[in-house]
Amino acid sequence: MEIYWVLGIPLTGGLFLALWGSRRNAPEINALFSFLTLIAAAVLTARIIDQGPMVVGGEGWFFIDSFNVFLVTLTAFVSLTTALFSRPYMRIEKEHGRLNDKRLRLYHSSYQVFIGMMVLALTTNNMGILWVSMEGATLATVLLVSLYRTPASLEAAWKYFILCGVGIAQALFGTILLYFAAEKVLGSGGTALLWTHLNGVKEQLEPTVLQLAFVFLLVGYGTKVGLAPLHNWLPDAHAEGPTPVSAVLSGLLLNVALYAVMRSKVLVDGALGNDMAGNLMMGFGLLSVVVAAFLIKRQTDVKRMFAYSSIEHMGLITFAFGMGGPVASFAGLLHMTMHSLTKSAIFFAVGHATQKAGTQVMDGIRGLIKTNPTIGWGLMLGTVAILGVPPFGVFASEFLIITTAMHEHPWATPFLLLALGVAFAAIFGKVQPMVFGETELPRLPHMPALAPVFVHLGLVLMLGLFIPPYLAMWYRQAAALLGG
Repeated sequence: MEIYWVLGIPLTGGLFLALWGSRRNAPEINALFSFLTLIAAAVLTARIIDQGPMVVGGEGWFFIDSFNVFLVTLTAFVSLTTALFSRPYMRIEKEHGRLNDKRLRLYHSSYQVFIGMMVLALTTNNMGILWVSMEGATLATVLLVSLYRTPASLEAAWKYFILCGVGIAQALFGTILLYFAAEKVLGSGGTALLWTHLNGVKEQLEPTVLQLAFVFLLVGYGTKVGLAPLHNWLPDAHAEGPTPVSAVLSGLLLNVALYAVMRSKVLVDGALGNDMAGNLMMGFGLLSVVVAAFLIKRQTDVKRMFAYSSIEHMGLITFAFGMGGPVASFAGLLHMTMHSLTKSAIFFAVGHATQKAGTQVMDGIRGLIKTNPTIGWGLMLGTVAILGVPPFGVFASEFLIITTAMHEHPWATPFLLLALGVAFAAIFGKVQPMVFGETELPRLPHMPALAPVFVHLGLVLMLGLFIPPYLAMWYRQAAALLGG
């Protein structure tokens, strides 16, 4: 029953806020629905930990195990903190004349629908419904990216829609090929696309068809992950949409798209019995890390810079999952958690910093440590954390990924170290004057919601120093499900 609450709450919230999302207390209602979703996700997680994986629905339409329930919980938590952050942020945007009541209603409604679509993608057992929910999440985020209705935001939304639409069409063709292979073994009908059924007969699926299907699925869902060279939509969408949207795009949607790739990889690995899928993921992941690192150096817009940082880190996670094995899969899951928490915290701080300065151009943002020390320290600590400085958790996950690469794929290690070094120098060099430079900017009209920033960074710091045994066991179980 818990799964229906996890799915029903955000979708009900989207419908409710579509009708009453322009009320004065709509931000609080949005946060309340997100809080209820987190409670339902926590109850579902407790059940999975206690009873193990479960299939729900008359024909098994939903499947929950350690891998996706971990992502459901992470999605629910970050969606709540983002909703709390957006309360003062969106009110300031309205006071600045960038939004009106009608667009605020669209924002709150689309936000809940977006969360609902991501949860559906994570929990569905049907690979076809997974594709549909990813398309639903795309449509919801198009509305969010274009919220300001400026020429730049409309252009970014159209680029996002077209590129991801083309990508998702490739994923659809890959899903059709998957059904074509499954039909010969499982028979026709919707149950032939149920992942649990496919996983049970994966050794009997036609290897050639599965190999071709994975190429299309990786390209299609990889577009949503932001893997190079399919990444062009991501910096524009981050830069032109509201900052809360940037936080959930980087912290959540990219994870969900990579989840779809990993569910497909498990099937392909079983059918082929070789490392074809892993090698493709390593190639795309390594290319993304290197390309993003060098593009970071050229950025002048702070949100675009951290968008490219997201491409870099998703490439690193994809590379880790491509390597496979218990340590690399564990490290990939840990890095997925660290990146979601840290990058969303950074965007929270960046959002208030850009509101204060009235610009997203980094040269126009100076001296945050003087005008608002909490914003300044939040941005600085978040930057240090995402760059992998110990003792933050990103250091632990990156260390595991790089040492595993040294042992199993030494040829890739120089590229990883070079890219991480370039990204470190570029980001730190650009953020340092934003925080410590001279400025005379005024204070914000509303007290910024910075508690989510330090809650996220506190969790990242804690996980860098100590991973609780039950959480480590959870990661190990999920890594085992991925073939680690």
